[in-house]
Amino acid sequence: MVSIKDVAKHAGVAISTVSKVLNNYPNVSEKTKQKVNRAVEELNFVPNSVAAALSSKQSGRVAILLKLSNASQAVDEINMQYLAGAINQAVELNLDVITVFYSMIKNKSLDEIIRYLQSQSITGLIIFGMSKDDKVLHELVSSEMFKIVTVDVPMVNESTSCVWIEQSKAQYEVAKKTIEENGCKSILYLAGKKNGYVTEERLKGIRQLAEDMKLPLLVRNGEFSELEARKLTFKFAKKKDVVVCASDLMAIGAMKALTEMDIFRPVCGFDGITLMGYAGKQMNTVRQNFSRIAAQAVVELKKLLEGGQGTEIVLDYELVRMKYMDIIC
Repeated sequence: MVSIKDVAKHAGVAISTVSKVLNNYPNVSEKTKQKVNRAVEELNFVPNSVAAALSSKQSGRVAILLKLSNASQAVDEINMQYLAGAINQAVELNLDVITVFYSMIKNKSLDEIIRYLQSQSITGLIIFGMSKDDKVLHELVSSEMFKIVTVDVPMVNESTSCVWIEQSKAQYEVAKKTIEENGCKSILYLAGKKNGYVTEERLKGIRQLAEDMKLPLLVRNGEFSELEARKLTFKFAKKKDVVVCASDLMAIGAMKALTEMDIFRPVCGFDGITLMGYAGKQMNTVRQNFSRIAAQAVVELKKLLEGGQGTEIVLDYELVRMKYMDIIC
């Protein structure tokens, strides 16, 4: 079967250019259109139903693409909030929505993913949890074959928007608050997953803070894992005054380790998951409204499906100190 990638190669243009020609985008030169159309004709390529739907401004179905964690059920609290927010908003906007998990497509090529989504009559996607290592998803975004909204991934083009908070600023603020409250003089920072977009942004925040406050900073990758954070805390926390964690789950692991070590170090987290209220110690964290983020992503996807241009949407957050009485029903 001839794919859009074959057409792009034959015409000597990018996949996104082929998509734009097939979807009648403006600002494509006549020469480029002729090259693409000639390749389509010579290869006997049949434009897919998704391209036809997009060019006629039909909404079709949308997919929520989630990456579930095999390591901890606690992390999936965030995904469940995403799912609830997205589905509720889709119902409000009369969008037909399905859920797709990374495990269903992780071994597929770009063409296979496109065909799979076409078989489900998908015209738009909301992608959660994409990292720099997800090369095929990057190709999918760049192809502009679908209208896409990414969450926590700064990718924007004509067909793609992103929704997130100011990760760097939020990390800076929650760490600064914790350090100033406790008079700390050195920092142990437990970062998230390597090649993650939020990891990179949060790392920028803590490095800027350490530079501004002229404090020694030790960075180690905790991989968003409670167990890994526990190990790193046992190994490095004695020689540092504060443990700043890029997630609440790691903050819980760090706090539990400090308790077992029978030493005090202030700890702060990031995300505002319910489990923080049960940690036994109150910790500062950044509370994101994951349900609202997902709902905003659906609203933005609807705009794209109706002909809007891709854009970056930055939502607010709040610094909180999680308490048990605030989370019990």
